[in-house]
Amino acid sequence: MVRLTLRITGRDLPGRHCGDFSDVHVGTQRGREPDQLVPADAGEAVLDLTADVVEAPDGTTDFRGPYVQGRRGERFVCLTWGELPTGGTFAMFRRAKLFLADIPADLVAAGAAEATIGLTDDHGLPLCAAVRPPRVQWRAGAGGG
Repeated sequence: MVRLTLRITGRDLPGRHCGDFSDVHVGTQRGREPDQLVPADAGEAVLDLTADVVEAPDGTTDFRGPYVQGRRGERFVCLTWGELPTGGTFAMFRRAKLFLADIPADLVAAGAAEATIGLTDDHGLPLCAAVRPPRVQWRAGAGGG
């Protein structure tokens, strides 16, 4: 088993107020809960998480851990968008999925990968749905092993 360290650096955030939303934040999704929330007017959002890389019963690579979502062969990590008024509760309204199978195999084997991604869609709203290269760019990360 390999512990994969992931760093996601989101740039070009859409702002705290965009579309019909206000007090917008982005973070990772750990299980069903938001984690590492960053205001959407920050200069960038740097999110760190881990996943365990295991061999599936059929011999293929699989991913596990509290940040890993989806079925085997379709695993992903989520960036979750929501409103978080001061003193309030996070209300998720959108998610972006980054598919773990898109990470180059040599980075997975090395145990560390970094992603860079623009977080505003073509309409000025928080990026959502399936996000794949070239929209997300994976490269070697620090601290693998």
